[in-house]
Amino acid sequence: MKILITGASGFIGSFLVEKSLEQGFETYAGIRASSNKQYLADKRIKFIDINYADKEKLISQLNEFKQQNGAWDYIIHNAGVTKCDKKSDFNKINFEFTKNFVEALCAVNMIPQIFVYMSSLSAWGAGNAKTLNPVKLGDQPKPNTAYGKSKINSENFIAQIPDFPYLFIRPTGVYGPREKDYMSFVKSVKKGIIPSIGFKPQYLTFVYVKDLAKAIFLLIEKRISCKSYFVSDGNVYTSAEYADTVKKLLGKRFVIKICIPVFILKIICFSLDTVYGWFGKSPTLNRDKYNILKERNWKCDIQPLQTDANFVADYNLMNGLKETIDIEFDKKNKS
Repeated sequence: MKILITGASGFIGSFLVEKSLEQGFETYAGIRASSNKQYLADKRIKFIDINYADKEKLISQLNEFKQQNGAWDYIIHNAGVTKCDKKSDFNKINFEFTKNFVEALCAVNMIPQIFVYMSSLSAWGAGNAKTLNPVKLGDQPKPNTAYGKSKINSENFIAQIPDFPYLFIRPTGVYGPREKDYMSFVKSVKKGIIPSIGFKPQYLTFVYVKDLAKAIFLLIEKRISCKSYFVSDGNVYTSAEYADTVKKLLGKRFVIKICIPVFILKIICFSLDTVYGWFGKSPTLNRDKYNILKERNWKCDIQPLQTDANFVADYNLMNGLKETIDIEFDKKNKS
């Protein structure tokens, strides 16, 4: 069975490739020619540089590939961006490029048995901050970031194609080795500083990257399509529990806790966004980041995934972070 994994050189993509090889698939890694292949060293991997920007060239490229190699049985479309200097690039890369790819696959009759689209909990947005109910599949999507809107745009486009065997995966916060954002928090705690936002607790959900890969391949194995799933480890953590877990794993006895009021965060994010915008850039703390950090409820319902795929996470936050920290700090010590 042939499988294509796009965005294969990135954090999640590289783990998907590893899982694919473990499962015995003939694995094609979709990457740019300039991409770093540090985590794609296995000699069994076959590479392809897909031109998403030009649909006509993409059709020609896919047609040539089909004549020489046949079609892929499965595709996991993981390519995309989570950060952009221009907000318009989220829609361009995450939606328009996806649209080009799907239309090209249809044009050359290369529709796979299952087309897995890596979406995000951000496509649905956070849960109700008052009721603290988890986000469910039947809820109306309310994305409040350019990233989330680009993901739901792609979902809506794909879902309206007749008989297209989509599978939408909406993971919550994905962490693990090779990831940078959560490691920034870990490094801050290691230095003795725990930053937090607002005075009300945040309810967070996470999924270790290996468990995300596990969930996807369980669904592929069961030939499930035309469905959507939220993915987490099944637990809910407060922001304080998250910080305490990191603190414990690092063996930090004394730390300084810095709580930034939400209104102060808003002023900082909006001001930086405005100033950076003058130069066509986007800062780490921007309007979209504010919309994420201000939310109190990131719970999501994974019961459908547990029922349909018999999914049980192998990692909770404690052992997932432990493995991540051990690997990342060992890597740093060796370098």
